[in-house]
Amino acid sequence: MLARMTATAASARSDLTEVARSEATLRSFLHGLPGVDQVGAEQRAAMLATRSIKTTAKAWAIDLAIRMVDLTTLEGADTPGKVRALAAKARRPDPADPSCPAVAAVCVYPRLVPVAAEALRGSGIHLASVATAFPSGQAPLEVRLADTRAAVAAGADEIDMVINRGAFLAGRYLEVFEEIVAVKAACGDAHLKVILETGELVTYDNVRRASWLAMLAGADFIKTSTGKVPVAATLPVTLVMLEAVRDFRDATGRQVGVKPAGGIRTAKDAIRYLVLVNETAGEDWLHPDRFRFGASSLLNDLLMQRTRLRTGVYSGPDYFTLD
Repeated sequence: MLARMTATAASARSDLTEVARSEATLRSFLHGLPGVDQVGAEQRAAMLATRSIKTTAKAWAIDLAIRMVDLTTLEGADTPGKVRALAAKARRPDPADPSCPAVAAVCVYPRLVPVAAEALRGSGIHLASVATAFPSGQAPLEVRLADTRAAVAAGADEIDMVINRGAFLAGRYLEVFEEIVAVKAACGDAHLKVILETGELVTYDNVRRASWLAMLAGADFIKTSTGKVPVAATLPVTLVMLEAVRDFRDATGRQVGVKPAGGIRTAKDAIRYLVLVNETAGEDWLHPDRFRFGASSLLNDLLMQRTRLRTGVYSGPDYFTLD
């Protein structure tokens, strides 16, 4: 039985290496993926969102969610001082409680990567940078590659890139694939998170296709959104992406992470996503190396709920710094 399963997985890996040899083969593969049952996906996500967990499990989930946060500032008015303050908060989210875990990463624009790198040195916290003409992605490929190389050279060990949604929606899948491959190469040793901007992909079928396309091209993570469009992360979209990474690992043996971003603001929201992860992809994804939250306001609510569980006293929002 084991030998047959191993042979099947090896055959699948071999088949997938041929998928992107032409536009026609890539299109055939992506359009041959099972269609998403929209009603079923939305109902399952809604059902899982009603799950309740016990107090001890909630405390564990809140600490895990904190460890999964990519603490982010992506504003035109960002300054070195703001980035240093964000890095200090990433290291010690609750200065009054040294048992509070640090976050997974700090995410900034490429220009501010050197500042963040200095502020995070020795902390073990990852430094992520959006690149490739974030958030639109509408720049020549050579510009997007230069953007990526500059961020990595300045100290970023994770790159969040945006796909060319115009090319994807026009059906130019091989173009999108080759651009992701080129950005992955420009990352060197840095991990690549590929932002699908699911709010612009229109259908769940497109979300599934874009997820597989990004993974085939070498993505280490697939990410829902830039946070710069009206529709960002949702539970049903994340469900579809989690199914994709689960099925991709079954087919190839390679485990890819998932990062919902945008609109996740409360501890209750975060716990709903963790339940979704556990019930869809499994426990192997309940780790900061495999699941992240792209958030700026989520951390404070996690800290407030953590303090309430620990002390019985609910701290107001002004107890923690505003980012």
